Amino acid sequence: MALRSDVQQLLHAGTVIPAHPLALNASRQFDENRQRGLTRYYLASGAGGVAVGVHTTQFEIRDPRINLYETVLKVAAEEIGQAQLDRPFIKVAGIVGPTEQALKEAELALKYGYDLGLLSMGGLQNWTEAAILDRVRAVAEVIPVFGFYLQPSVGGRIFSYDFWHQFAEIPNIQAIKVASFNRYQTLDVVRAVCHSSRRDAIALYTGNDDNIVADLLTTYRFTIDGKSVEKRFVGGLLGHWAVWTKKAVELLDEIKTCLNNGNDGLAELLARNVEVTDSNAAFFDPAHGFHGCIAGIHEVLRRQGLLEGRWCLNPAEELSPGQMEEIDRVYAAYPHLNDDDFVATISSGHSSLRSIR
Repeated sequence: MALRSDVQQLLHAGTVIPAHPLALNASRQFDENRQRGLTRYYLASGAGGVAVGVHTTQFEIRDPRINLYETVLKVAAEEIGQAQLDRPFIKVAGIVGPTEQALKEAELALKYGYDLGLLSMGGLQNWTEAAILDRVRAVAEVIPVFGFYLQPSVGGRIFSYDFWHQFAEIPNIQAIKVASFNRYQTLDVVRAVCHSSRRDAIALYTGNDDNIVADLLTTYRFTIDGKSVEKRFVGGLLGHWAVWTKKAVELLDEIKTCLNNGNDGLAELLARNVEVTDSNAAFFDPAHGFHGCIAGIHEVLRRQGLLEGRWCLNPAEELSPGQMEEIDRVYAAYPHLNDDDFVATISSGHSSLRSIR
């Protein structure tokens, strides 16, 4: 399957792609109305896409006893279709597991009209890099692939520069999300892509929630065969952008304006990087090994009325000690980063956003 030209153009221009959370009720059952409302919120916020069935959607959706993976793909696709947008909107489906499972998930993603598969390399700790590359090639024959470098602290693993160089050469790799939360490993990916023959065919997206703005402002420059080659992160596919999404869209626009106007406003944006990272620390809970990251996202959405509560499928996934106070602190410290007023305007602050188009 080839990527549609308008989707490809948007992907390379750079856009905001929130990682879609899972709406549950107090019984930890799927709340379809609020799930649909979240999708409408992202559409109304001006996001350029959404990623469904990813870590933020909770990996437990694939448990046969829960069996929500296909449901969440279907519900999001229906809402996007009903919106009848006059602009492209990128639908990304999370794909995980060994090759057989990954191929089944890729086929499901195609069934519901998804454009790309965000292919996780997590949970394959005993696989060789060569075996993982064979898995990527197999999935890329079914659906355009959005690569994913996931940090080890939440189930990922470290890959070599050579792995990423071979990865970039695979046909139908359309983008790579770098979420290594590590400057050295981020550099490995960008350098490998720049040295590949497909460097112009691959869009780079930040997943480094600890360095979002700086990633988007940075030019990576390498001398290759006597010529200067440059590459940037053009957008983000982020759990952090599942909240305060309207402001994330405005932020990316501001970054693009800065880059197009001779870096005018660069100092202010670098200061904003610190504010965004501080907010992310409250939401994602690195102080406790990211234990409360999904609950943190849910808590922000609960405060805005977009979710009824912060329940997760796994009852053990809750806010860590002190995390609520940290969320209170960043809310008070950086009021210009939240989009509470926007949410209140479109939904009265507590509905499932049934009216958004």
